[in-house]
Parts: sequence; structure tokens; C-alpha cells
Amino acid sequence: MNMEISINSLDEIKKAAQEFVAAMNDRRVFAFYGKMGAGKTTFIKAVCEELGVEDVINSPTFAIVNEYVDGNGEPVYHFDFYRIKKEQEVLDIGYEDYVYSGHVCFMEWPELIENLLPDDAVKVTIEEETDGSRKVSIL
Repeated sequence: MNMEISINSLDEIKKAAQEFVAAMNDRRVFAFYGKMGAGKTTFIKAVCEELGVEDVINSPTFAIVNEYVDGNGEPVYHFDFYRIKKEQEVLDIGYEDYVYSGHVCFMEWPELIENLLPDDAVKVTIEEETDGSRKVSIL
């Protein structure tokens, strides 16, 4: 899935999300890397909307995981591991049940649980460029 998507302004995020969704194929677990404020949550929100999610989409910073329903009635899981101190906390919420469910999982701050990521997790890096645009790199 090696590709790059450029987002020059928020006006282009819907198009970028469409490109991302078109490239997802059968992949289900996406680990989003990027600095605070890089746009991980904003991009995940746009991708979820493109998948047909009508729920309120926000970062599950305190809940660790939010569950949405896509346009086909299937669950979409959105994780935020920013506040995780120990991997055991993630296991205690049933992480493996979510990640190996076959449903789409989007993860913010995956570097905090790197040892628990599935081998087939798609690594997505969002970087802010000096001009304020964003570069989404997908491996």
C-alpha cells in the first residue's frame, strides 16, 4: 500500500480520504503516527465519514476506544493510546478482540503499544509541512 497523499488545505481532506479508502482494499488495521496537532484525528474523521459513519467522530483520548458504525452497518474502531502507561491497560480493554475482529481499526499513538500491533498493521504517518500542508505516507 506504499503511497503518499498530499493535503494542501482542509478543503482537500475529503478527496484525500477518498484516495485513502480506495487504497484500503482488505486491510483492516491502520496505525497513525504523527506529532501532536499533525491532523491524525481530523484525517481519521474524514476517512470514517467516507466509510459512511454518521456517528459523532472524535478522539477517544479518555475512553481509549470509540466504536462507530459504517455505511454497511459494520463496526469501525477508533483507538487513542496517548494516555496509556502500560501495555496491560490495552489488553485489559479487550484490545485483541477488537484488532482481530476483522473490522476496521484506526489507532492514534500506536508507538505506545508497538509490541502489540499486528504484523499486518498498515503504518500511516501524517506530517505537517512548513507551509502548513500535510503529507500522509502509507506503508
